[in-house]
Amino acid sequence: MRLNPSQTLEQIAGMIDARFEGSPSFVISGINEIHKVEPGDLTFVDHPKYYDKALQSKATTILINKEVNCPDGKALIFSEDPFRDYVYLTQQFRPFEAAQSMISPTAVIGEGTVIQPGVFVGNHVAIGKNCIIHANVSIYDHSVIGDNVILHSGTVIGADAFYFKRRPEFWDKMESCGRAIIEDNVEIGACCTVDKGVSGDTIIGKGSKLDNHIQIGHDTIIGQNCLFASQVGVAGCVIVEDDVILWGQVGVQKDLTIGKGAIVLGQSGISKSIAGGKTYFGSPVLEAKEKMRELAMLKKLPRLLDLI
Repeated sequence: MRLNPSQTLEQIAGMIDARFEGSPSFVISGINEIHKVEPGDLTFVDHPKYYDKALQSKATTILINKEVNCPDGKALIFSEDPFRDYVYLTQQFRPFEAAQSMISPTAVIGEGTVIQPGVFVGNHVAIGKNCIIHANVSIYDHSVIGDNVILHSGTVIGADAFYFKRRPEFWDKMESCGRAIIEDNVEIGACCTVDKGVSGDTIIGKGSKLDNHIQIGHDTIIGQNCLFASQVGVAGCVIVEDDVILWGQVGVQKDLTIGKGAIVLGQSGISKSIAGGKTYFGSPVLEAKEKMRELAMLKKLPRLLDLI
């Protein structure tokens, strides 16, 4: 999330009453969790496993719960609970705004777009030209819809990321301050969900088509001209390159990449990155021909055991 206007290190540290290392006038221009950081961003880290990753990331201000040396060109803010303080900052810069009407007066809707009865359009939403938004679609705050987009009934764009921290007695919610972006010429079927980014953007690329009952997780980026059949589920922080086809009930783990032009057959499970230009099947997926040979061999196994 970009901060407008940018803040200083002293200002941000003062908001959470925290000690800092660096110039008080050091500029912080954004707040992002580690997967989406850019120069100028503040991120947080609260686990030894990820200290080095955060300190060596593109982020230039690190909210951290350990005394460490400040890397060159960066600033540190010291906190007993970085997760708590990061969530607090998120709530200050992107507070929840209660809706006052079904279509917010702050929404911008392009010429020729049809909004059917029962549609909810939240605050600061942008919808392009010549779209059709069918009944009972919900578009959450700050979402961006391109031109010539079709959203079918019951679909939800921009719900919160499914992101929680385990506390001893409860799950602590990471507040989402990112966006959901649907680019031009996308069609999304009925009862689909596209979650907003935690602090960045979830993107459905130009010309992509999604069937009914599909879930797209936070901060996932789907390329152009992809085709997803019904009941596909994609976790967070996934990169799906252009021209990918996922057939029905394919499940995709988090933090991986599906290469350009890959085809994944129905009911497959993708647990690690796969190369483009190939057809896959199974759980975990293998190239389809290899998986079919494996299944054929398994059918012969009882007969082979009888010979032993």
